[in-house]
Amino acid sequence: MENAIKTQEQQKHVGKSEFVLYLVAVFFYTTMTGMVGGNRNAYLVNVLRLSEDQVSFFNVVTAVVPFILNFFIAMYIDGRKMGKAGKFRPLVLLAAIPMAIVMVLSFWTPTGLSGTILMVYVITLAIIWAVLGAFGNSINMVANVMTPNLKERDQVLSFRSISSAVGNSAPVVILLVIGLIWNKNNPTLIDAVTGTSIRSVEGLQYLISAALCGVVGVITILLGMKLVRERTVYTAEKKNPLMGFMDVVKNKYAWTIIVSEFLKSFRGIATYMEAFIAIAVLGDASKKILFVLPVGIGTAVGMLVINFLLKKFNAKQLYIASGIYSLCANCAAFGIGYLYFTTGTSVLQIVFIIFLFLIGLQFGASNLLPSMFQADVLETIELKTGKRLDATFPTVIGIGTLISGTIASAIAPKILYGDGSIIGYIQPTDLVPNPVQSLDTKVTLLFFYTIMHGIMMFLAGVPFFFYKLTGKTKEEYHEAVLKQRAEMEEKQG
Repeated sequence: MENAIKTQEQQKHVGKSEFVLYLVAVFFYTTMTGMVGGNRNAYLVNVLRLSEDQVSFFNVVTAVVPFILNFFIAMYIDGRKMGKAGKFRPLVLLAAIPMAIVMVLSFWTPTGLSGTILMVYVITLAIIWAVLGAFGNSINMVANVMTPNLKERDQVLSFRSISSAVGNSAPVVILLVIGLIWNKNNPTLIDAVTGTSIRSVEGLQYLISAALCGVVGVITILLGMKLVRERTVYTAEKKNPLMGFMDVVKNKYAWTIIVSEFLKSFRGIATYMEAFIAIAVLGDASKKILFVLPVGIGTAVGMLVINFLLKKFNAKQLYIASGIYSLCANCAAFGIGYLYFTTGTSVLQIVFIIFLFLIGLQFGASNLLPSMFQADVLETIELKTGKRLDATFPTVIGIGTLISGTIASAIAPKILYGDGSIIGYIQPTDLVPNPVQSLDTKVTLLFFYTIMHGIMMFLAGVPFFFYKLTGKTKEEYHEAVLKQRAEMEEKQG
C-alpha cells in the first residue's frame, strides 16, 4: 500500500488535452458568470432605471434567498455518489444550457413591465440564475479531484484560477466591440430601441454580449466536461448531510478562511462602482475595458508571479504580503487618479493606467491562493470524517460572505445615487442618455473603487497570521489522506 500511495503522489494523472480543455471550459464558464456579475447592476440602474431603494431591495433578496437554497443544494451535491461520469461533471453538463438561457433573459425585459411586476421578474430571474450557478460552479470543484498528486493538484488549481480571472474580464472586451458597432449615442438606434423590450442602446449592447457569451460558453463547457476525469475516491457510506456543516464549523483551519472571506466581501462596494466610474469618466459602459484591461492583465501577471514565489514562500506569507501591497497600491492609484481628474494632464492618465495594472497584481493572490487554502482544509476535514465536503465548505464560508456581501450590495446603490447619496451619480434618462457627472462624483467614485478595495484586502490578510496549515503540516495531512483513500478503495473494491 505504501508503494501505491507513493506512486499516486509522484505520478502525473492529467493529460495535456484534458488539462487544456478543462481550462477552456472554466474560462468560458467564468465569462458567462462575469457577464452577469459585471453588468447586471449597470443594467438595472441605466437601462431599467430602477431607484436606489429598488436596487438595494433587489440585491438583498437575491443574496439571501439563493443562499438559503444553497444549503440544500450543497447537501445534495456532497451526498451524491460518484458514478462512472464522476460526481461534479454531470451537474455542470446539466446546468450549462439553462444558465446560458437565463443569462440572456437577464438582459431582456418585456415591454410594459413596471413597478412590482418588473421587480418580481428581475428578482425571479436572478434567483434562478443563482441556483443554476450553484450547480454550475461544480466546474471549479472538479479541479480538486482531478488528481491525487499534490503538486499536480496545486498546478491545476493555479491555472484554473488564472483562466477564471481572465475569463471574468472577457465580457468587457466583447462589450467594447459591440459598443463600437452599435454606438450608444447613435440617434437612429436610440429611436429604434426606445420603448421596446431592449429599452436603450446600452441595453442592446448587454443583450448581444450576453448572447455571444452564452453560445460560446455552452459549446466549450460541454466539450471540456466530456473529456475531464475525476480520480479521487469517495466513501460510499451514507451520513447525515447536516453533520457536514458541523464538521466544517469545528475545523480550526476553516475559520481562518471564513473570517478572511467575510472581510474580503465588503469589497463588493468597490467592485459595484466599476461600471459607473467607466461611464462617469469615459462616457460609456462599453469603454469599461480601459479600467478593467490593465487590472486584468495585472491579475494574470500576478498569478504567474505568485506561482513562481510559491517555490520560495508559502501561501500564507504571500497572502498576508499581498494584502499590505493592495492597500499601498490602491492608495497610490487614488492619488494619481485624483491629480489626473483635477489637472487633466495626459501623462498622469498613463501613470494611472500603470497603477491600475499594479492593483491587478494583488488580484493574482486574492484569486489564486484562497482556492489552495480551501483544498488543503478540505483534506483535513476528509481525514477526520472520511467524507469530502466540496460544496458544504463553500456554503459555510458563504454564511460570512452573505452577511458582508449583503450589507455591501444593499448600501452601495445608496452610496452611488439618489437623494442623500455620497457620490451623487446622475442616472441616464431618455432625454439625456449620457449625463455629465461632476468632478466630485468622479473623485468619490474613484475613492470607493480604489481605497475601499485596498482596505478590505488588507483586512482579509490579517486572519492568516493565525493559519498553521502550511509546509510540512500540509504535506503530512495530504499523505495521511492518500493512505485513508487507499484503504477505502480496498474495502470498496
